[in-house]
Amino acid sequence: MIFADKLIRLRKKSGMSQEELAEKMNVSRQSVSKWEGAQSVPDLEKILQLSKLFGVTIDYLLKDELEDEEFVEKDTERCRKITLAQANEFLELRKKASWRIALATFLNITAIAQLIIFGGTTTLSEPPLPENTAGVLGIIVMFVLAAVAVGIYLYTGAQSRHFEFLEKEPFETEYGVVGMVKERQKAYRDTYVRSNIIGTCLCIISPVLLFIGAMSDTEFFTVMMFAATLLIAGVGVVFFITAGVREASMRKLLQDGDYTPKRKRRARLAAKVSPIYWSITIAIYLFWLLFIDSGKYESQSWVVFPVAGVLFAAVLGVCGLIERGGNNDER
Repeated sequence: MIFADKLIRLRKKSGMSQEELAEKMNVSRQSVSKWEGAQSVPDLEKILQLSKLFGVTIDYLLKDELEDEEFVEKDTERCRKITLAQANEFLELRKKASWRIALATFLNITAIAQLIIFGGTTTLSEPPLPENTAGVLGIIVMFVLAAVAVGIYLYTGAQSRHFEFLEKEPFETEYGVVGMVKERQKAYRDTYVRSNIIGTCLCIISPVLLFIGAMSDTEFFTVMMFAATLLIAGVGVVFFITAGVREASMRKLLQDGDYTPKRKRRARLAAKVSPIYWSITIAIYLFWLLFIDSGKYESQSWVVFPVAGVLFAAVLGVCGLIERGGNNDER
């Protein structure tokens, strides 16, 4: 039995149309039609995808003498499936979340800016506020704004908690999901690019006010320009966040960019290794501080952390090689 006949049998057995198979393989329906018509043969990468999709061996697909299906052991990890309704729900949640996260971040920046403004305007009141009083009032307002921001972060996270697995686990999508997401991503592309351009321009322009303030002999004007610099940069950050969160939500559903299965495995590996690695790093730092640099005014133990940061990527790489080697041995 040739490859084309095997593909037709596997596709029909799975209850898929040529369009559905084409979508899962990220090719055109015409390509699938040519495969099944023995007009062309997919490349090795597509053969591997077909093997995983139908759960059969590569030998079965490629060797004409093998008539009976040879199945491979499927991954024991439970793979969730995203429906079209769930995909739409997730995209709408992240659209709303993008504005909430941007607002919370802007509030944090505003909290610092108002502290600067408050300190600069105390001399304008009659009688002038004591510096200690002004500082305490500014800190109170800063903590209130920070508390509101944290509340927004927590509420936003709770709203989409049931979709957290999209960042960490492999999943499948039902027919129509990939096409819908790609259409929305294409429609959003201009807005995404425009938002990033505006955010970049605002962040570049913001220090100009700081330089203008530095040229003034008036301390109050200088302080106000510094606060304005923070606020304008904060507006730029709002554009970055709203665009980035929405774009990331679509990439998560497409398992593209930073959300491919390979990078998810790497992230899970990092989550396992990080606590152990950094605990050892802190232990080395404390040992050096207490026993090697003990009694020295200028301790050199701080070098442990930059060195550990550089080595962390190498440690993850070695652990990844070991994990892949173990998986190959199991097969």
